Order: sequence, then C-alpha cells, then structure tokens
Amino acid sequence: MSGLRVRRLAERRAARRRAVRRAVMVTAASVVTLVGSVTGIVLALDSGQARTEVIRAPGPAPAPTRPSPAPDTPDTPDTPSTPVTGEPTPGPTPQVRTTPAAPTPARSSQRAAPVAPLLYRRPGSQVLDWVRAHPDDPRTAVIAARIADRPAAVWFTDPDPGTITAQVGAVTTDAAARGRVPVLVPYAIPDRDCGGASRGGAPDLAGYDTWIGAFARGLGQGEVIVILEPDSLAQSGCLSPADRAARLASLARAGRVLKAADPRARVYYDAGHSGWNPPGEQAALLRRAGAADADGVFSNVSNFRTTADEIAYDRQVLAALGGPARLGAVIDTSRNGNGAPSEGQWCDPAGRRIGRAPTLDTGEARIDAYLWVKLPGESDGCRGAAGTFTPSYAYDLARGPSVPPASVS
Repeated sequence: MSGLRVRRLAERRAARRRAVRRAVMVTAASVVTLVGSVTGIVLALDSGQARTEVIRAPGPAPAPTRPSPAPDTPDTPDTPSTPVTGEPTPGPTPQVRTTPAAPTPARSSQRAAPVAPLLYRRPGSQVLDWVRAHPDDPRTAVIAARIADRPAAVWFTDPDPGTITAQVGAVTTDAAARGRVPVLVPYAIPDRDCGGASRGGAPDLAGYDTWIGAFARGLGQGEVIVILEPDSLAQSGCLSPADRAARLASLARAGRVLKAADPRARVYYDAGHSGWNPPGEQAALLRRAGAADADGVFSNVSNFRTTADEIAYDRQVLAALGGPARLGAVIDTSRNGNGAPSEGQWCDPAGRRIGRAPTLDTGEARIDAYLWVKLPGESDGCRGAAGTFTPSYAYDLARGPSVPPASVS
C-alpha cells in the first residue's frame, strides 16, 4: 500500500473517532439538562410555586333519610318539623385534576332514593283564619304549630254544579303553582250521612252525575288525591237494596269520570274503618262501586282507630277486593293519636289526640299515605256545628304529649 493511501485511511479513522466523541458529549449534556429540569420541578413543588389544582364542582348532597314509622301502640301525636323539600340540597363534591391533564374520573356514588312530593296546605283554611285573627289567644301557638301548619284535605260540599268547577280549579291551580299534591274530598252524594249531622248532597243521582262531571273539570292535569265520598259505601246499609245498587253504579261512573279527566288523579274509595264492616263485606261493596279500577281505598276518615289497626284492616280489604297489585290504601290519621274511645263515642269525643303527620311515604306495603282528611278542630257536630272550626276542641287535640314524627312530607 502506498504512503498516500495509508495517510488517507488514518485520517478517515481519526474523523470517525472525533464524530463518536461529539455524539457522546451531546448525549451527556442532554442527560444533565433533563436531570436539572426534573430537579427544578421537584424544588418548585417543595417551595409551593406549583401545586395540584383542586376544583370544587357543585353536586348533590346525600338525600335526607326518612325514618321508618314507629310502632303505634299507642298512636301518639307528633311535633311539627321542617318538611322535606323533595330536592336534595346542592353541596360541594371535590374533583381533582393535575394541569394540563384531564380531570380524574370521579368515584361512583350511591344513587339517592326518590323523595316523595309534598302535600298541599290550603292557605285559607278555617284553622289558619282563626290563628291569624287571634294572635293573642293563649291557645294560638299550640294550634298554629301542631294543626295549622300541617297539610290537610279540602272538602267540597256545595251541590251546585255551576260553581264546583271553579272551586276545585282554584285549589288545584294553587297547589300546582306551589308544587304540591292536593287532597280533595267530593262530598255531595245524595242522602249524605243518611240524614245525620252532615245531611245534604245532590238532589238525586242524575244531579250527582252532573256534579261529579263538573268537579272533574276542575282537576287540571296535575297529581291529585281524591277521597271519593266518605261513608258512601260503609254507611250504605241505610238505603234500600235498589237505592244502594243505584248509588254503587253512580260511584263507579264517578271514578271513571275522574280518571278520564285527569289521568294523574289518584282516586280512593270508602272502606269505612276497622271497627265497622268486616273486610269481605266491605270489599264486596267496593267491587260493585268500581274501586278495583281506581287506585284503592281509604279508611278511618273522621274516626279514631289506631294506624296499626287500619293498616291490618286495609290490607285485608284489598286482599278480598282483588284487582291489580298496584291498589293501595290511605289512612286518616288526623285524630287517632290515642285510638278510639272505649265507649264507642264518635262525635267529638274527649281525650283524643292528633295522630301521625300527613305523608306520602309511609314505609308500609300497600299503604300509600297517611292523610289528615278530617282537619283536627273541625267539629263532628257536638262541640260545634258539623264541619266548623272549634278552637277549644282543636286545643284539646293538639296539646297531647310530644314525640318525634314517624314520617313527614
């Protein structure tokens, strides 16, 4: 090999060695730079110059827990409490994200149980009118807190079909505006109360059919509860067989008219109470009156039987009635805090107490609601005229021993 070729080969080898050394130096510099950057980040985190960002986004707080109904022997009255609003209260639920990464997935949370809607309290009831008119009466505070503040049914007794639509519509419109469920009591069946203290009603069944049609036109399209004609079935033994059959047929028509006018209406039929007709006998009347095509039965209206007795009785009636499993019962708990008087007195008996608070969440199978159908303090006809508010009677009912409510809506 000539000397020139040897020199050129040596030069090329030297150039390759210099290139390798430059590459090694560049790589080492990059490593040093990376280490420095990481060290700088760590130092910055330690010094508080950068931090993980915590964002607090609104989210639902746990829904209020509704206590199960307590045993009701005796069926004691309850104290007023703030109603459940029907909507969970907004509260902060933290979500953590590190900039610039996307938010980390939130952990799955347990779905809150649905909350029953609120019942309607009429702003112009007799008891509220009395409370407003008597601010200095020593009984006012007790009556206001324990009776006037509770939702209760609204009764319709005017037999004039020309006025009833507007009367019902005023209540259902106001209830809808407030987001409440009204309890309505049509009470105009002919021969009402068999000529007793609450006598009256439509002149005949043809007139009643017209009246119930006008009543139905006032329902609107919202959720309502209809307590269809208290005592109309349990007390129908005062009628002749032909008149009873005609009444049952009229009540069946009434139920169909109410449901057709407002598909969200919940219509309940008269089951009397646990101390009246046997369950099978009452169920036979209910079946002929079309109750199996409605939403169920009501019991204890204006009476004093304990809630426990009514639950057992209503379930027996529903079993004997048959029909869809969706049928339920509602119970009037307005005056059953001490149960029924032993002597069987029914007209404003002494020693009675208000019962469980009105609610649509009873915790009991097939028991749809505890309602105040008979407003405490409105007389049966002994302490005052039937249906009128009597403050002395209301005070006696309201001042019983206080215990926490079983369930409030």
